[in-house]
Amino acid sequence: MKILVIGSGGREHAIIYSILKSGRDVVLYCAPGNGGISDNAKIVNIKYDDIDGLLNFSLSEKIDLTVVGPEVPLSLGIADKFLHSGLKIFGPGKKAALLESSKQFTKEFLKRNNIKTADYRSFNDFENAYAYVQSKLHPIVIKASGLAAGKGVFIPQNIIESKDYLDLIFNKKIFGESGETVVIEDYLEGFELSYMIASDGKTYKPLATSMDYKKAYDGDKGENTGGMGSISPHPFLSADLEEKIKKNIIEPVLSALKNEGIVYKGILYAGLMIKGDDIYVLEFNVRFGDPETQSILIRLKSDIVGLFESCINGTLDDYNLEFDDEQAVCLVLSSAGYPGKYEKGFEISFGEYEKYFHYGADNLGYMDKDKDIYIFHAGTKKIDDKYFTDGGRVLNICSKNKDLKTAADNIYNAAGAIQFKNKYYRQDIGIISIIKS
Repeated sequence: MKILVIGSGGREHAIIYSILKSGRDVVLYCAPGNGGISDNAKIVNIKYDDIDGLLNFSLSEKIDLTVVGPEVPLSLGIADKFLHSGLKIFGPGKKAALLESSKQFTKEFLKRNNIKTADYRSFNDFENAYAYVQSKLHPIVIKASGLAAGKGVFIPQNIIESKDYLDLIFNKKIFGESGETVVIEDYLEGFELSYMIASDGKTYKPLATSMDYKKAYDGDKGENTGGMGSISPHPFLSADLEEKIKKNIIEPVLSALKNEGIVYKGILYAGLMIKGDDIYVLEFNVRFGDPETQSILIRLKSDIVGLFESCINGTLDDYNLEFDDEQAVCLVLSSAGYPGKYEKGFEISFGEYEKYFHYGADNLGYMDKDKDIYIFHAGTKKIDDKYFTDGGRVLNICSKNKDLKTAADNIYNAAGAIQFKNKYYRQDIGIISIIKS
């Protein structure tokens, strides 16, 4: 079976690990991949936004299944094009992808379907947006409507900060076309929760729960990032709360999509705010979260290829989705300066931990069961059998154990041993008390 994974980050490396773990007889390709992924799959030198190039490659190589990692190709309609050409692909179509690629679309969709979300206004110019924020109590939330790699959300504490952020988006155009429309919404108090499900267009099944750490610095301070770490399961998600999420958010959203002519197949990620007894939608992603996926997939007991196939074929109801009962932690090693400017091109020294990412039929990444370490490459390149930093988020170190502290100790021991210039990581991943207010 020939499988193509599209993407170049830690999420895609974790997906590839899970495919290898399934025990299927597969030939794996990854476009464009990264240094670590090159050890586990055949690298295809096609960018993930080159939809025609990916389509032509898949047709010529007779790819049996394509799995889309990042949001950009989904927003460009890759699933529609592949399906039209008779190719199987895991991921929703372009209309469904608007849930992530347009925050304005999402807010309007939620409002017309009576699904709770913060009150908001949308603007296409600096002057009107600035006039509006002057009338609002702060803090407020300012979002670039389009895709911004997890960095398009600002929470100004006063009017001066609001003006500065609006200037960056509208006048400095830091997000380009993604910032042509801005959504300004009321700030909600509470605690955030990520909830992911798989859907085949008829039914859905929840993934293992997780919590991510979005802020750059310890104590959940600093700028928003694509994610600096995650743990699974979510420590504050009770069975009662999960049932409320299903009944008040997931099922109404899937039903409303169907009523609007959108058949949703793939992963739906709901970013939620829990405020007392109320659940509000903050955002949607239309693919696996990153780095939540890394901590979730190392707990997966089921065959992930079967999950992809059942969602595509509409047979998810017959698929047994199962996770183990361990505590998983994922820590992101980044380049200092991320999510802003950073340098790259520095050699990475893994020492004894190099063996933990050479996934294959006989070695799924952990030689020492007491450590249970998994290393997924996020922003690396490989030159002459050496690995170099090639992104803001460089490596994801994961571990799982019955005890959360033991898993956290494992990743921090590895983080200290792995070396590259300008290495940075948060010191509090797995310390959960700072997240819930």
